[in-house]
Amino acid sequence: MVDVYVDGSLTLDDFEPGDLTDAIDLPAGNYTVAITGAEAADASAPVIPAFDITLGANMSYTAVAHLDASGAATATLYTNDLSAIAAGQGKITVRHTAAAPTVDILAGGATHFANLSNGGEVKHDMGVGTISAAVALTGTLVPVIGPADVTVAEGSNVIVYAWGSAQAGNLALAVQVIDGLQTSPTGVPAGSAGLAAESNNGALIGGFGALAALLALLGVAATRIRTAQAQK
Repeated sequence: MVDVYVDGSLTLDDFEPGDLTDAIDLPAGNYTVAITGAEAADASAPVIPAFDITLGANMSYTAVAHLDASGAATATLYTNDLSAIAAGQGKITVRHTAAAPTVDILAGGATHFANLSNGGEVKHDMGVGTISAAVALTGTLVPVIGPADVTVAEGSNVIVYAWGSAQAGNLALAVQVIDGLQTSPTGVPAGSAGLAAESNNGALIGGFGALAALLALLGVAATRIRTAQAQK
């Protein structure tokens, strides 16, 4: 389990991998985020270095604690795409947060996104339906993650994370869904293990278990943040 502190205040408490929380609403501005072990008394000893984020007004973000390509713990702030999606369409976004070299994203056994590096993302609008998605090391067609069925619904941005470690052989997928984009954006992150989960009014937070297990578990911690107009 992990705790998440924002500007030194405990914001998310005792979360295990796959737990769902309410989305965090923050005024636009600058913040310092620290992720600690669940038993920490404060934010003074984060399990990865505390990191600063800048949030714009009326935006949606996902802060992800993960491993870089070399296997070191790091964090990445992604801006979630809330742009309107045409009728009958959905969007798929793929984010590389695994301790692995560049990867290719496969669908139906063919390469659809190539040379995605750690910390990067790609996205594409597509027709609604279920696709069989997999991740392969760049230049190969041999899946190192999946294949797993991912369902893209109308007006949804389905965000797929590749995480874990290629060296440790525990690469996996996690799925976050932001729906309602065919009208007004109402984001709902959910899901794990490569399968889109039922949407609810929550945000995904995946924990590391404990400080000593951080690099052994090679997990992913993700928190969705929404911002309002007011400045911090």
